[in-house]
Amino acid sequence: MRRCLQLAQQGGGNVAPNPMVGAVLVHEGRIIGEGYHQRYGKAHAEVNCINSVQPADEALISFSTLYVSLEPCAHFGKTPPCADLVIRHRIPVVVVGCRDPFKEVNGKGIEKLQQAGIKVITGVLEAECLALNKRFFTFHNLHRPYVILKWAKTADDKIAAGAADRLMISNGYTNRLVHKWRTEETGILVGTNTALADNPLLTNRHWQGKNPVRMVIDKELKLPNSLHLLNGPTTVVFNTLRHSDDLDARLLQARVEGVYYYKVSTDADMLHQLLHACYHLQIQSVLVEGGAYLQQTIIEEGSWDEARVITNEQLWINEGLEAPRLFNARLAESQKLLNDRIDIFKHIN
Repeated sequence: MRRCLQLAQQGGGNVAPNPMVGAVLVHEGRIIGEGYHQRYGKAHAEVNCINSVQPADEALISFSTLYVSLEPCAHFGKTPPCADLVIRHRIPVVVVGCRDPFKEVNGKGIEKLQQAGIKVITGVLEAECLALNKRFFTFHNLHRPYVILKWAKTADDKIAAGAADRLMISNGYTNRLVHKWRTEETGILVGTNTALADNPLLTNRHWQGKNPVRMVIDKELKLPNSLHLLNGPTTVVFNTLRHSDDLDARLLQARVEGVYYYKVSTDADMLHQLLHACYHLQIQSVLVEGGAYLQQTIIEEGSWDEARVITNEQLWINEGLEAPRLFNARLAESQKLLNDRIDIFKHIN
């Protein structure tokens, strides 16, 4: 199962809104096949695993044990049901890391295998399997994206100077890591003030992989069209005035370039409307990169799952914009990159 998890991680950034899944086929202690879900809409892990078996070992498939990090699907989606494939190959034992919360699958894949006479063992390294697909499980269980807050701050807890010049806080190595993070999430979000002050690109130009769907809050559509966010890669503008008739999840999944407008009501509940819109647009995870007001609002609402805080331990500016204040947070991981300390917090519900 640990090998399944290793394999599954290789699909990161390419399979959403599907989960990352790895599969390993074992005969008498020897791996005869392995595979993982490589790209959304393409073959699932079980298919790639069975297809990887060498001709000399094909006769062993029906005498082997299949390990898979997530319950095999039992429905027709973009590909046929994997449970049917397992049954067709007469694999006698299937070991499952965790169940699939997706309503079309949840327990149905396991049930179909059992009804075919296959022995199914569940819950092996379940915590690790759940953690691997934290975005997928949050999306389907809570009907909202997995929300990751990210900001960089000085040693004295400032995220910006008082001057108009942009303050560069994190170092080059950390910036590359941030661009890697961007490739791992479906969407990236900033508020109006950050869009105006920093004119960010919000792309992963320093790391290979998909650009996230760029999102910006601009309630009254006052942002100038000259901004980077309103040019180039796909952007969704959350506002109270205009809605794009052609906006749907398929366009965003395909990263069709253009600016799309999503209209929300004018009440104070804009954050919840935004998260609800992300669910319907199949935006499974969101990296929130600014600004301080937006980050703090999300913290106050408790609508976050993870916070990644970069601290330049050698930079002090004394006066400037205060960093957001976390609470109900548990430090889960910490690392150093030269003068930067990167702390990852998990939300305590």
